[in-house]
Amino acid sequence: MSNDKTGNAFDFRLFKRLVALTKPYRLTFWFVAIAAVLISVFAILTAVYAGDIVNKGIKTKDPSMLLQLTLMMFGFLLAEVISQLGFNYYANWLGESVIKDVRITLFKKMLGFKMKYFDLSSLGVLVTRAVADMQRIGEIFSQGFFVIAADMLKMLAAAGVMLWLNWRLALIVFALLPVILYATRLFQKAMKVAFKEVRAQVSNLNSFVQERITGMKIVQLFTREETEKEKFRVINEKHQNAWLKTVWYNSIFFPIAEIVNALAIGLVVWFGVLQSVNNIDEKYAGTIITFFFLINMLFRPLRQIADKFNTLQMGMVAANRVFDILDTDSRIDDLGTVAKAEVKGNITFADVHFSYVENEEVLHGISFDVKAGETVAIVGATGAGKSTIINLLNRFYEIDSGSILVDDVNINDYRLATLRGQIAVVLQDVFLFADTIANNISLKNQKISLAEIEAAAKEIGVDEFISSLPGGYHYNVKERGTMLSSGQRQLIAFLRAYVSNPSILVLDEATSSVDTYSEQLIQRATEKITEGRTSIIIAHRLATIKKADKILVMDAGLVVETGTHQELLANGGYYRNLYEAQFLADEVA
Repeated sequence: MSNDKTGNAFDFRLFKRLVALTKPYRLTFWFVAIAAVLISVFAILTAVYAGDIVNKGIKTKDPSMLLQLTLMMFGFLLAEVISQLGFNYYANWLGESVIKDVRITLFKKMLGFKMKYFDLSSLGVLVTRAVADMQRIGEIFSQGFFVIAADMLKMLAAAGVMLWLNWRLALIVFALLPVILYATRLFQKAMKVAFKEVRAQVSNLNSFVQERITGMKIVQLFTREETEKEKFRVINEKHQNAWLKTVWYNSIFFPIAEIVNALAIGLVVWFGVLQSVNNIDEKYAGTIITFFFLINMLFRPLRQIADKFNTLQMGMVAANRVFDILDTDSRIDDLGTVAKAEVKGNITFADVHFSYVENEEVLHGISFDVKAGETVAIVGATGAGKSTIINLLNRFYEIDSGSILVDDVNINDYRLATLRGQIAVVLQDVFLFADTIANNISLKNQKISLAEIEAAAKEIGVDEFISSLPGGYHYNVKERGTMLSSGQRQLIAFLRAYVSNPSILVLDEATSSVDTYSEQLIQRATEKITEGRTSIIIAHRLATIKKADKILVMDAGLVVETGTHQELLANGGYYRNLYEAQFLADEVA
């Protein structure tokens, strides 16, 4: 049973894994550990010398000795401050260094995930893992573990010195320890469960906000503002309640800790004064002063430990979530050894079966061939499996059975980078980054210069459009290319595909949602970039694929017809019905 389910206060296996992350920074780790020890040593010496000042100052009435003892105490106090400064800085430095390493590892892991993982995952949750949860992990080292360790050392040292100075007073103080220890234990367990709920609500909140902001146009078009506002109110209220639960636990625990601390001081003063009045021990005055320091060193860290344990708990919960992603086995196996510099572009699908969801097959034994340099169109109703073929060719998903060959080599035998480097895809929904047009075209590939981009743009006829924008190729298109129209984004996508000089080009519904002028530019661009290379065109608008060398007609995951445009019209089958239905619809329009 996992730690999360049992509600145990601490998971040592998880913590061991976290400590392993500090291995590259062992020197800093040990420096922080030593600084924690020195803080305890100097704090104890400060307390002891404070008592000596009172005892020896009263007994000897020697100003020089009093000055010497006072300087010694302030020296130890200064040493404690310096140790605390070094401890705080390097503990935080260590935490931030670990965050940097884990975040890079996590992002690299996510870059290699199968598309299915992203299909089933919330974007908001993944962002939370990579940002907020990472910060919590860093706090384990900067504000959690080392602070707790330093406080524990202080407590042990304080307890030992108490017994050494006066075992009677020490026993009075120790008699109250079970109360605070029990309260601390209950607090830790309750906070573990509470913080797990907090992290879950934070993820839900992030996911909801991210999704609504992304889909704001739909929200406003369908006047869903009030509905979404109410949903947000409910989610936000759950988030608030989760945090208030932690506030409630803190509100109970900390007053109890303060009461016990004050009670211990009161009992020590009462017993110490009583003994002094009875002249049992003339050193009680200085001892009481020392005990004031030591009681705070014993009880106050317990309160701080509970507080820091909250930080540690949140960090552990966050680490558990991040490690869940890091341990996820959702990577496309890249075991191929073939790394061709050039691919001719012959493609073969041989009895390919595939399902996104187990036992719900999408492709039912697809077989077809595409010769190098051919332009092949794939048509069919929505959901027929057209785009799935492209996903499988790029190995975004693994097929259930059958084989896919490129130049008579199974795509599993290619190195993944080699395979995808030979295929360029232009999608219907073009994604552009919040960057310049030039960087969106080259994707910051250092091998593609601005001069090459400009030359390619002139070749396919889009240079005029780009040059008309403010800043030209340095124009920032903002997030997802919102500063450009659908047609303009498509033209950028065509240019991106062209400059990558692929052996295989895929156009997936590339002209389905653009204006007439942009479509004309895209048609000219299509003719240019398909020239001399294997091209697969997926289209709903059948008029755009009349010149294709071959057309595959799909229906319900099967290839039902194959031939040229004229051959398929002459056959009077499924394709002819599609064409006539679309032709009549265009006529009516």
